[in-house]
Amino acid sequence: MDTGSIAFILICAALVLLMTPALAFFYGGLGRRKNVLNTMMMSLAPMALASILWVIIGFSFSFSGNNSWIGNFDHLFMNGVHMAKNSLFPANHIPDGLFSGFQMMFSIITVALITGSVVGRMRFTPILLFMGAWLILVYYPLAHMVWGGGFLAQIHAIDFAGGDVVHISSGVTGLVLALVLGKRRDYERLDYRPHNIPFVVLGAGLLWFGWFGFNAGSALAANGVAINAFMTTNTAAAAAMLSWMIIEKIMIGKPSVIGACSGAVVGLVAITPGAGFVSLWSSIIIGLLVSPLSYFMISVVKKKFGYDDALDAFGCHGIGGMFGGIMTGIFATPALAPEKGYVGLVYGSGKLLLANLTAVVFTVIFTALVSWIIIKVIGLIMPIRVTDRAEAIGLDDSEHEETAYPTFLGLDS
Repeated sequence: MDTGSIAFILICAALVLLMTPALAFFYGGLGRRKNVLNTMMMSLAPMALASILWVIIGFSFSFSGNNSWIGNFDHLFMNGVHMAKNSLFPANHIPDGLFSGFQMMFSIITVALITGSVVGRMRFTPILLFMGAWLILVYYPLAHMVWGGGFLAQIHAIDFAGGDVVHISSGVTGLVLALVLGKRRDYERLDYRPHNIPFVVLGAGLLWFGWFGFNAGSALAANGVAINAFMTTNTAAAAAMLSWMIIEKIMIGKPSVIGACSGAVVGLVAITPGAGFVSLWSSIIIGLLVSPLSYFMISVVKKKFGYDDALDAFGCHGIGGMFGGIMTGIFATPALAPEKGYVGLVYGSGKLLLANLTAVVFTVIFTALVSWIIIKVIGLIMPIRVTDRAEAIGLDDSEHEETAYPTFLGLDS
């Protein structure tokens, strides 16, 4: 084992965990002030729930056994997972326990991302139940299929740091929940505005910072692949931010702070599947192109179809993840692609692109179907949506009996 890599991945794991409270600020600032605590709580709760589930069953279901669809029970409660040596994954340069801890942080942020679609109208107990069931029935199987040697790995699809496992799954799930719950009571009648843009900037900045751990750490070693992922991550985010600002200047005449932050995030999402596989020049293209696509989905498609994806989890993470997976199939370089012959389309082979397209389609269908079943079953047990009165008052008061701003008198912006 490599002590340098151990130190590096320890730091990266901590950075990925930081992304979850960062997301709480990002989502909290985008929402309404009467719901800010509830919005942030939905992001923070996975830090507790997903951590415990991972230790009990998540790691075992994700990374044990040779099944195509899900792992087995060999490592329940981290049984057989050594904290000081590598006995399970010979290719790794870090102890099994550190690998498990790093992967645990991914499960936390993924389930938190979902909640952006349902802010302002979903009861807290049902969303907590949904998170637990979703991790077991959707996230752990996907992690096994992509990173644990399962079905998607067997068809030669590649996902460096979570395009399928994290972003497509969370974005599509958010869309499903938004459709099942229905629109907010004032949707299309009231102009929703972010109540705290500095919170959004703080959240976006910390997400960008944490994303270096997310992507560079996925090399699982302090090596050249990690450096490549670090540089492509920053470059794609910068290109996407610039692209979004240009689009807003063209479309509405002025670039906005919210738009700049949104552009950075979609750039980070789009580069995630290929950060360690693509070249630096192609990361610029990926960043420049993902912003127009996401902007179109949010400003045109969402309005046309009328679904209420409150904070655009699907428009940013779902669409960005799909785009990034496809771009990985186009730009993965022969020097960095993990399998000989499975390289980007621009390097003369379409096999990887076909495999990644298959993975994207499979992830969308699998995630949407299972998520729909989970929320429907929970809906048979208890109401999943707050009452109209509770929604009008705000979920901070109705769900938590707390107030973010003591001088708040019932008016909202």
